[in-house]
Amino acid sequence: MARLNVNPTRMELTNLKRKLVTARRGHKLLKDKRDELMRRFMEKVRENKELRKKVEQRIEEANKHMAVARSVMSDSSIEAALMMPMQEMSIDIKSKNVMSVIIPEYKTSFRSADSADIYSYGFAYTSIDLDDAVKSLSDILPDLIKLAETEKSCQLMAVEIEKTRRRVNALEHVMIPRYEETIKYIAMKLDENERGATTRTMKVKDMMLKQAHNY
Repeated sequence: MARLNVNPTRMELTNLKRKLVTARRGHKLLKDKRDELMRRFMEKVRENKELRKKVEQRIEEANKHMAVARSVMSDSSIEAALMMPMQEMSIDIKSKNVMSVIIPEYKTSFRSADSADIYSYGFAYTSIDLDDAVKSLSDILPDLIKLAETEKSCQLMAVEIEKTRRRVNALEHVMIPRYEETIKYIAMKLDENERGATTRTMKVKDMMLKQAHNY
């Protein structure tokens, strides 16, 4: 591991030791963040898997009803029946912070609480399978919105996990070893300088004693 290009002084040694302590603390915090993000990410993935399975089953069911309705009704009749919807849905988009990741929250609300408002047509000239298809799609809509929320949350959390993983690896395999290697090098240089200074001092002392006492 290449060391940092710094002057081997005691001040630099003190600064590097302080940086090493900060790097180790940051490394621990980032590892804890990564582990907690992974735990929450896996929870979201499991939720997303269950929602997707449920939504796909209900959509398949709605498609079957619609296929039967098309077999007994003309396309123009179906278009006319669905042309003027009575019910309206709105989505309130909020956000929340999960381990520094801003994930969305979608809340749905309907204009009317009357369940019959999902049908924009009379029942006299339409197939019951069309009613079942409309009802199935209406029932699955909140789960479909929730699925979109969980998938977006999983995407954002995955990006943050990858960023955190790279930072943890950079600290663990690059910065901390580099600080340790540089500290070791500076400490060795300072010890060498101290031994050299002691040796020179002893030689000077011997020379002074020799001059003073002629021995």
